[in-house]
Amino acid sequence: MCTIFAVATEPVHMRILIINGPNLDLLGTREPHIYGSRTFEDYLEELRASHADCTIAYEQSNVEGEIVALLRKAAQDLDAVVLNAAGYSHTSVAIRDTIAVLGIPVVEVHISNIHGREEFRRHTVTGGVCAGVITGFGLAGYGLAVHYLLQRGASKAERSS
Repeated sequence: MCTIFAVATEPVHMRILIINGPNLDLLGTREPHIYGSRTFEDYLEELRASHADCTIAYEQSNVEGEIVALLRKAAQDLDAVVLNAAGYSHTSVAIRDTIAVLGIPVVEVHISNIHGREEFRRHTVTGGVCAGVITGFGLAGYGLAVHYLLQRGASKAERSS
């Protein structure tokens, strides 16, 4: 077995919000050859079960302004965000500017490999102000993001003690 991330000595409870953007409510039926045939809700149950050391909330919106509001509220109440802003990742200066001032880490996730798709999808406006961008690992990308955030939180907690 290969360990990529350092293991925290003390468990850290984090409150993480996953935000999915436009059309991601159609996972399971939308272009399954790109996005797979599982619904996000089915995957979310497994993700929560495998990360009992944190609270994972979930929101989905097709509306840019609602995503901005969710991000701002998360910064007041939660420790981190996993964001798949979908098409807004490539176009939304408003979401980018919100992430830039949040004060909590945001990890951008893309289910498909955006670098292997159409030219307009290969750059994200939002990715540059995120803690990191995970792309192309299917729904497993969300788990990778949560794992990273837990490790980051554990490292921060160790430094402050």
